[in-house]
Amino acid sequence: MSLIEFIKQPWPWYVAGPLIGLTVPTLLIIGNKTFGISSSLRHICAACLPAKIPFFNYDWKKEIWNLFFVGGILLGGFIAFLFLQNPEPMIVNPNLSAELATYGITNYDSLVPTEVFNWSSLFTLRGFIMMVVGGFLVGFGTRYAGGCTSGHAIMGLSTLQWPSLIATISFMAGGFIMANLLLPFILKL
Repeated sequence: MSLIEFIKQPWPWYVAGPLIGLTVPTLLIIGNKTFGISSSLRHICAACLPAKIPFFNYDWKKEIWNLFFVGGILLGGFIAFLFLQNPEPMIVNPNLSAELATYGITNYDSLVPTEVFNWSSLFTLRGFIMMVVGGFLVGFGTRYAGGCTSGHAIMGLSTLQWPSLIATISFMAGGFIMANLLLPFILKL
């Protein structure tokens, strides 16, 4: 098996989980750094905005490692898109496929349903709620919680931070409510 074929295979939880988990102690040991992705947007704004907004007025250069980390995520995603694509259509559970068909979603050629996430559906009520309102709520929730799911669920929980436990429980409850109660209503629009 070639290296590319090996990388294309799904990694089992007992490999991927510890690799993600070891990120936390590695960052703490190397330089008392915390893991999180949403903070990189703050660093970019602090670097690029000359305004004297107090939230962006700090020494962002001390956190430049985080920008390199996020740059690596973007580069890795780009490389995976170019070289590691799976040409097979998405495999969707037949029960879910039947339910989605009632909402007009039948195309599984990409990671997200093209019937919902495309430029023309952005100008429909359903598309606007899914993309614009949903994006706003994700951004608002990240700022309100003081971090994103990766920062709270991976870093915060492993360092026993009470706010991270509350944030992670809230993320999970919100996801459950959205997927099971609100999403079916929105998809009917």
